[in-house]
Amino acid sequence: MKFLGNLIWLLFGGFMIALEYFVASILLMITIIGIPFGVQTLKLASLALWPFGREAVPGYRASGCLYTLMNIIWILMAGVWIALSHLFWGIVLCLTIVGIPFGMQHFKMASVALTPFGRDVRFRY
Repeated sequence: MKFLGNLIWLLFGGFMIALEYFVASILLMITIIGIPFGVQTLKLASLALWPFGREAVPGYRASGCLYTLMNIIWILMAGVWIALSHLFWGIVLCLTIVGIPFGMQHFKMASVALTPFGRDVRFRY
């Protein structure tokens, strides 16, 4: 069932979201300062490419002031806007019964898009 959900997700917008994240990651990694942020957008791209059966969990190294500082910079620069766009699409998709699973994936991605530092994306069994 996860495979079918991921396939439908890819055909109806998931591929475009992942492509946007990949392009943003490449643009961020052009500069030295943007490399940590580019790595986080790669994390978002991998989640956007295949979201069903995966979850974002706090990493084993998630504590510390560096992750907090990087999350604050991320929130101020891009995190709020990315999370708001995922929230918008999540609400729109949840208006129909068929779109509820896809809306829930957008809500999951919104939480990761708001504070990606210190989180890992893992397969859920």
